[in-house]
Amino acid sequence: MYPILNEHIVQIRELEISESRKLILQRLVDFISLKRKEEKHINLNFICTHNSRRSHLCQIWAQTAAAYYNIKEVYSYSGGTEATAMYTAIRETLMMQGFNFSQISDGSNPVYAIKTDESASPIWAFSKKYDHPINPKSSYAAIMTCSHADDNCPIVSGAEERIPVTYLDPKAYDDSPLQMEKYMEKSIE
Repeated sequence: MYPILNEHIVQIRELEISESRKLILQRLVDFISLKRKEEKHINLNFICTHNSRRSHLCQIWAQTAAAYYNIKEVYSYSGGTEATAMYTAIRETLMMQGFNFSQISDGSNPVYAIKTDESASPIWAFSKKYDHPINPKSSYAAIMTCSHADDNCPIVSGAEERIPVTYLDPKAYDDSPLQMEKYMEKSIE
C-alpha cells in the first residue's frame, strides 16, 4: 500500500463500529464468509442511484480492504440505477487518503484507474448502470448503498443476495464550506 493510504487504514482500524451498524453489515460478512469457505469468487456490486459518490467509495474501499487483509478472489464493482459521473469530491477525497488516480478517458463521464500500490492491479471506476457489461451478470451480492436505490430497485437481476448497507449522501454538503470534511467522513465510514 502507498504509505499515506496505509496510514489512513491504520487510523480507520482504530475506530469503533456501533453495534447497530455491525448488525447491518452482518449479511455482507456472512456472504463473504460463505464464498471464502466454498473457495469461490467474491463478487460485490455496490449500487446507488447515480453511481457518483457512495457506490464508488464502497467499491474502492472494499477492494482495498481485501488487498490489505489479503483476502483473495474479491472483485468489487459499482453501478447505479442510472449513469452520471464520479463526483470530483470523491476523487479528491480518495487522493488525499493516498489513492493514486490516473484518468484514462475524458468527457462527461471519465474513466479512472485507481491504484493502492505501484504493483497492484488498478480498480476501474466510472459511472455506469449496475448491469453494465463490466459488472458481473450472476453470482454476486448487490449491496444497496443508498435508500433511494434500495427502495426503487427491489429486484437486481443475477444477484445471489441483495443486501442493504445504506449511507447518508454527502451530496447535501456539495459547494459548502463543509464539503471536503463531510466527504472525508463518508469515505472513512
